Amino acid sequence: MLGVATVGAPIGPALLDRLPGVQIVASFGVGYDTIDVAAAAARGVVVTNTPGVLDDEVADTAMALLLMAVRELGRAERFLRAGRWVQESFPLSPSTLAGRRLGVLGLGRIGEAVARRAEAFGMTVGYHNRNRKDVPYRYHPTLLGMAADVDTLVVLVPGGAATHHLVDAAVLAALGPDGVLVNVGRGSVVDESALVTALREGTILAAGLDVYEDEPHVAAELLELDNAVLLPHVGSGSEPTRRAMGRLVVDNLESWFEKGRALTPVP
Repeated sequence: MLGVATVGAPIGPALLDRLPGVQIVASFGVGYDTIDVAAAAARGVVVTNTPGVLDDEVADTAMALLLMAVRELGRAERFLRAGRWVQESFPLSPSTLAGRRLGVLGLGRIGEAVARRAEAFGMTVGYHNRNRKDVPYRYHPTLLGMAADVDTLVVLVPGGAATHHLVDAAVLAALGPDGVLVNVGRGSVVDESALVTALREGTILAAGLDVYEDEPHVAAELLELDNAVLLPHVGSGSEPTRRAMGRLVVDNLESWFEKGRALTPVP
């Protein structure tokens, strides 16, 4: 009997063929786009992830990025640290959070946690999923239609071919000049080149990113932009949350080998 625990390492047919005795792949994280789930299923291998235990942490990070982007708080801190406050006042931020219209791309567990927080901040909430959910938020059947109806977009969908560059130049243009993009899902979902252009040209107001197309490498063009708030993929990065994630990885392995069933198998 064999189980594999992984932290983002690619697992595909070639590796699975070298491990004919493997029964379970337990992934440390919610996203599992680096694992070929179809190839695993074809070999009778179950794949698990760690949903639930990091929902609040990632939702908090999304809201932090949104606040920093809208109120230019990162720029304000740099202004203070540079000693400029003694000579001049920091300019007023061009926008505020209350009254914003939030569109959630991917209303899963984390998306719902973000929506609840956004409501507490006085924002209205809509969402785009493949399917409508029984929630008190406006459903948008298309992403482009939602982008045209909101001014704030939080990305929470997983990576993969189906979502590659889902947020493109047209979606960013639809957000408008007061638009803010926050991505705590996967970097591949956003066309970074289009995003850089939109930020430079004022097509949108600002962006807050925790994920990137080529992690851990961040495009130099993004680093140069004052209206981009950039974090090093720390959405779930607290000790309590990572301990809970690790515990769930172990619990999945133990449950499989002791009871023949996983606790949190992916679809």
